[in-house]
Amino acid sequence: MPQFVSEDLNLFQRMGLALAAGGLTVLTLPPFSWLIAVPVAFSVLFIVLRNISTSRAFLVGWAFGLGQFGIGISWIAESFYVDAERFGALAIPAVAGLSAGLAIFPGMAAMLFAAIMQRRAVGGIAAGLLFATCWVATEWLRGHVLTGFPWNLAAYALVDYAALRQPAAWVGSYGLGFLTVFIGILPGVLTVAAPKRRAPVLVLFAVAVAGFWVGGALRSGQDMPPTDVALRIVQGNVPQVEKWVPGSRQRTLEKYLGLSAQPGRFDLLLWPETAFPGFLDEDAAARARISAALPDGRILLTGAPDRVEGDGGTRYFNTVQAYDGSGEVLTGYAKHHLVPFGEYVPLKGWLPIERLTEGLGDFTPGPGPRTLAIPGAPLVAVAICYEIIFPGHVVDDLFRPDWIFNATNDAWFGTSIGPEQHLASARMRAVEEGLPVVRAANTGISAIIDANGNVVARLDTGETGTIDAGLPGARTPTPYARFGDWTLLVLVFGCWVFGWLASLLGRDPDARHFGTEVS
Repeated sequence: MPQFVSEDLNLFQRMGLALAAGGLTVLTLPPFSWLIAVPVAFSVLFIVLRNISTSRAFLVGWAFGLGQFGIGISWIAESFYVDAERFGALAIPAVAGLSAGLAIFPGMAAMLFAAIMQRRAVGGIAAGLLFATCWVATEWLRGHVLTGFPWNLAAYALVDYAALRQPAAWVGSYGLGFLTVFIGILPGVLTVAAPKRRAPVLVLFAVAVAGFWVGGALRSGQDMPPTDVALRIVQGNVPQVEKWVPGSRQRTLEKYLGLSAQPGRFDLLLWPETAFPGFLDEDAAARARISAALPDGRILLTGAPDRVEGDGGTRYFNTVQAYDGSGEVLTGYAKHHLVPFGEYVPLKGWLPIERLTEGLGDFTPGPGPRTLAIPGAPLVAVAICYEIIFPGHVVDDLFRPDWIFNATNDAWFGTSIGPEQHLASARMRAVEEGLPVVRAANTGISAIIDANGNVVARLDTGETGTIDAGLPGARTPTPYARFGDWTLLVLVFGCWVFGWLASLLGRDPDARHFGTEVS
C-alpha cells in the first residue's frame, strides 16, 4: 500500500502538514461532526512523526495543536468584541497566545511518542497503542494543569453518534478519546506496516469499529422515560452588550417574567446564568414580582451574582439560587471552577490585565460540586457555564443527584461554533454520569439532554422562547460515575496487555520488537 506522506519531507513540510491536520480536527466536532476527518487528521500526524528527533517531534505536534486550537477556539475572540473599545485590540493576540499555549500539549504527546520510539522501535498495532497512550496522557494533563481546559477533547468527535458516544459511560471522555485516537490512526498504521503485517491491523480495525458500534447501540437503545416533573426553561436572549447597561435590569426582569407566565404547567422554572443582572437576594421588589409568578409550590432556579461582607472585605460569587412563592432563598450553589480572565485574573498582582466581565471585583470560588435538595423536586447538581466541560468534576460523589442543571450565558460568543461545542461537553457529561442534563442559556443553546446524551428539546442560538418538557429519568450509576478516571488506567493497561498477547501469538520467534515491523 502506498504511503500518502513521504518520509523525505523536511521539518517545515512536516509542520505544515501537521498544522493542516490539526485544523481538520475542528471538522470532527459539532456542529460539523465529520467522522471521516478523524482517521485522516490523526493518521497524518502519526505518519509525519516517523523517524524524527524528539525536539522536531515536539515542533510537529505543536504545529498540529496550533491548527487544532487556532481554529477550534477562534470563537473566543467574540468575547473581546462585546466591549470592543476596551478589549477589541486584544482579540487576535489573545486567541493566538492561548492557542500557542494549548498546542504545547499535543507537542508533548508527539515528543513523548518519538522519544519512546527511538528507544524501542515498535511498529504496527503497538505503535498505534503508544501514540494513543501519549495523546490521552497529555489530553488528561490539559484538563487538569493550571485549573485545566478540557475543551474539544478527541472523544467529542463521536458526540453526534448515539452508539459511538456510549463507551464514555464506562471509561469517560478521556478513555473514549484514547479509543477514538487509536482506531483513528489504524489507517495510518496500515499504510506504513510491512505487507505481511497488514492483515492483523485490518482485522483489528474492523473488529474495533464493529464492537464499538454494537456495544454502544445496545446501551443507547435503552430509553429513559421522563419523570413526572414538568420543566420550563426560559431563554431570554438578552444581548451581552445590553445585559449590564444602567437601567436595563427592569427590562430584563420584565422579559423573563413575561416568558415565564406563558400558559402551561411546570413544576420547576429554570433561568440561565446571571439571568437577573444584579444581587437578587438584596432586591425585595424583584423577589416579590418573582414570587407572584410561582404559585402552588413552584420553584425557580436562576443564576444571579451574590456578595458576602466579611473582615477581609466584600467577596463576590457567581451563583444559582432557588426561590419559591415566599420570595426567600431556599438554597443555592456557588460556582467553584471560575473562568480565568472572565471571572478572575490569575496572578493579579503581576499581570496588568482587567477582567472581561462587568463587576466590582474578582469572583471567589465556591467549595465544589454540591447536590441541592429542592422541595417537591428530584435532587439536583448545578454546573454553571464553564464547569460542565470538566469530566468527573460536576457531581458530588458522596451525594448523587438525579439530574444536572447547567445554567450558562453563551451570549459572549455570539453565533459562533462555541455554543455548539459547549453543548457537546454537556451531552458527554450526561453519558458519563448516567444523568439527564438540563441547560438554560441566555442566548442559547438551551436544551434538555437525556441520560444517553440525546437532545430531547432545544432552543437554538439567538432564539427567544421557552422549552416545556418533562425531566428525563436517570440511569443507575455508570462505571465512570463510580470510579472516575481510574477506568481510563484500566482501559489503557488492558489494551496494552491485549496487544502484547496478540504480538506473542503472531510474531516471528526471532523478532526483536513488540508489534509489527515498520516497512
